[in-house]
Amino acid sequence: MPGENKRKVSFGQDLSWRLESLAFRGLFGGLRLIGVDAASAFGGAVLRTLGPITGTHKTVLRNLKIAFPEKTDEWRKQIAYEQWERTGRTFAELAIMDRLTPESGRVQVVGMERLHAVRDSGKPVVFISGHIASFEVMSALILHAGVPCQITYRPANNPYVEEQMRAARARYGIRLFAPKGDGTRELVKGMKNGDSIALLVDQKYNEGPEVEFFGEPVNASPGAARLAAKFGTVMVPLSVVRLKGANFRVTVHEAIEIPDTGDKNADILTGIQAANRFVEDRVREKPEDWFWVHKRWPQKVYDALTAHEQA
Repeated sequence: MPGENKRKVSFGQDLSWRLESLAFRGLFGGLRLIGVDAASAFGGAVLRTLGPITGTHKTVLRNLKIAFPEKTDEWRKQIAYEQWERTGRTFAELAIMDRLTPESGRVQVVGMERLHAVRDSGKPVVFISGHIASFEVMSALILHAGVPCQITYRPANNPYVEEQMRAARARYGIRLFAPKGDGTRELVKGMKNGDSIALLVDQKYNEGPEVEFFGEPVNASPGAARLAAKFGTVMVPLSVVRLKGANFRVTVHEAIEIPDTGDKNADILTGIQAANRFVEDRVREKPEDWFWVHKRWPQKVYDALTAHEQA
């Protein structure tokens, strides 16, 4: 059976996975046939229609209220609808990512000289960003610039779908994969060999230290700051903005240095906070581009919001 999932599964589970994989293959094949603009628009239309009628829509609105308490309900509702459309576009674009590379003319780049500097230095860095717009575009850009880089990802539960996703990513150059959770060894080994790594730092990590995000506490992964400190390197932030349709602008920002005060834990915490502040700043600039469906804050923040609403 393909993929890295070695556990024994029942006939029924395997059949279910195969059928799901068949549907997935058909969907991606159809999206590739209709072309970039039509595929992106189709994904956007589907989720703009279906997203608001799911239970997850409530999470989206609550997240927006935590992040933007000063905004009106109407503003938050509008952003919620727009983010559903953009999330749908992002998913559909996975099928055609090899046509959304810098060579396609659909990706504007600001700060390419910073990527070239990383490439020419021969030393690894830690690229960071968040689940913003079509975030796979950033991975394609790093590889386009000639930077050897390991891309972290969350493996699909279905091993047959996982095989298809890896093949889709390979079409636009991603061949060094480090699965989240059990990929730390690969990241360390890669950096020792001179490979940079790319991490998305904006998802909940229950075991992580507490930092601030939109004025509220969150538990954040220490991985990016910890690896940068371990290898004496920097974090290089990237951001992507969706322009009209399936067109993007990627910015390579100034590097974030991890302080070296002699207090290792405090220095890493400073780096984690800086990474999350970077994501927050980008979300404030273009809130409709962020992945609001994720329950980012700890339960105590949601409980406090409920108590305030009922007061």
